[in-house]
Amino acid sequence: MTIPQFATFVAIIAGLSGCAQRHLQRYEYTELHMGVQARLTVYARDRPHAEHACKAGYARAARLEDIFSDYRPDSEAMRLCRAPPGQPVKVSPELFIVFERAIKLSEQCRGAFDVTVGPCVQLWRAARKSRTLPTRVDLARARASIGWEYVKLDATARTVTLLRPNMRLDFGGIAKGYAGDETIAVLRANGISRALFEAGGDIVAGDPPPEEKGWKIRIENAASGAPNPVEIANSAISTSGDTAQFVQIDGVRYSHVIDPRTGQALTNRFAATVLAPNGITSDALSTACCVLGPHEGMNLAREYPGVTAYIRPVDQ
Repeated sequence: MTIPQFATFVAIIAGLSGCAQRHLQRYEYTELHMGVQARLTVYARDRPHAEHACKAGYARAARLEDIFSDYRPDSEAMRLCRAPPGQPVKVSPELFIVFERAIKLSEQCRGAFDVTVGPCVQLWRAARKSRTLPTRVDLARARASIGWEYVKLDATARTVTLLRPNMRLDFGGIAKGYAGDETIAVLRANGISRALFEAGGDIVAGDPPPEEKGWKIRIENAASGAPNPVEIANSAISTSGDTAQFVQIDGVRYSHVIDPRTGQALTNRFAATVLAPNGITSDALSTACCVLGPHEGMNLAREYPGVTAYIRPVDQ
């Protein structure tokens, strides 16, 4: 084939590809997963293809909820919490993967992110319902069961050992991002690459919509002059803050985000948005950056290649 012939061939293929893109239809589905409305937006050749792929994607999200949920007594994470302190427990590949990422981040940010914060999370959930602050005694007791340093991982045996009594895990700051990654992967395996997963403050994107460079996402707390909306494709964006979940007691607004180092609910009113190559990174980093605040949070984000962070005060 000569060069002119090859160029014509490429042009024909490109035209066919563009035609195929224009014939893709947009479909949206919503299901309740991980305590929030999980929305899938996909481009597919027809509705049966979209429904089949999204059904498989939601099944994957449901499976991960069975692993990570701290609301379900029979979830894998909660069963692990019931093991005697110091006893190694073999866990699923998914739980081990997320645990490894969580512990690594905890080490980097010196405990500002910690999936063992569950005891304090339980106290503040009760506080939001009763509108009564936890007592100092209850907080001290809860903090005695927290500490990422007291989790031992064995990659060879794929076991997790919780070393302190009464430890309780909370993967709320990382699991939705991971679920987004996995859901997009399932959609891709089922022939749909142009897809968007949204669950609460976490968004994971596959390939962009037809004839677009990316999915347009507006960042509420972007710095002045920053590109807004941003366009993302094959990446993720997550936001953490108290805009949706909080309680006001005696004139003070307490966030649902807990500082694991103190056991206290945040009152600093920062919102952190993180763009990252994948959801597990954006979700966890946005939580850590929200706890750390602008200066330390930005320093942490800079340690991750391909990450952009926005951390700004929330308007009163």
